[in-house]
Amino acid sequence: MNRTDTFELDKATLVAESTDQLNQQFQDSRFSLRQKLALTCRILFDNGHDSGLAGQITARTGTPGQFFTQQLGLGFDEIADSNLLLVDEDLNVLEGDGIPNPANRFHSWVYRARPDVNCIIHTHAVYAAALGMLEQPLVISHMDNCVLYDDVAFVGKWPGIPVGNEEGEFISAALGDKHALLLSHHGLLIAGSTVEEACVLAIAFERAARMQLLAMNVGEIQPIDPALGREAHDWVLRPKRNTIAFEYYARRSLKDPRNADCMR
Repeated sequence: MNRTDTFELDKATLVAESTDQLNQQFQDSRFSLRQKLALTCRILFDNGHDSGLAGQITARTGTPGQFFTQQLGLGFDEIADSNLLLVDEDLNVLEGDGIPNPANRFHSWVYRARPDVNCIIHTHAVYAAALGMLEQPLVISHMDNCVLYDDVAFVGKWPGIPVGNEEGEFISAALGDKHALLLSHHGLLIAGSTVEEACVLAIAFERAARMQLLAMNVGEIQPIDPALGREAHDWVLRPKRNTIAFEYYARRSLKDPRNADCMR
């Protein structure tokens, strides 16, 4: 039913009604969990997260202590539904060919520490990595990036390759209760409640890092009001909105003939 009194409504009511409309209008993702993971790899590759064989993505399967991940030796642009691995938290392969990246060990530590996390993305995206070389935390000072406002942890010193349990403990502790982490001299980490959320946050992180470096070249970045930043964070970081954004990125990625094998 059309409304005729919206100019009299306060902001909180308009926000609530917009959220209800969003939830009613859009359906959940049409993709399976494996397809979402494969698509996320292609989406990340298309959005500046490529670094050869560096980086991992994992997602819980619903069975405790098990998650899907990509084969070591394949780049993000080669990941498909059919070549994902099912592994346990000790990185034993339960289904699939090949082996996982041994750096997945820190994913197991994060999953143990964070029951709310169901998907982890770690990449060496160029702008995030460049920011880490400066040992500078990510600064959120633009509306588009507020999905990460007050939600990014920071490690100022490089802890070394994330293959040992020591690094797993360190990284999971550094992440704390945040959705994201910037590791100096290394890369970014995203801890999402869903694959869609993790994918959207990873793209937002790299874009925010790029904007920060551009702004730092010409002046001092000015902060935004914390209350407005948190309001924008909660407005954007909604499950249905993450699904809508993911579906858009997926459509865009699947238009590229090079990604035609992603769903196989």
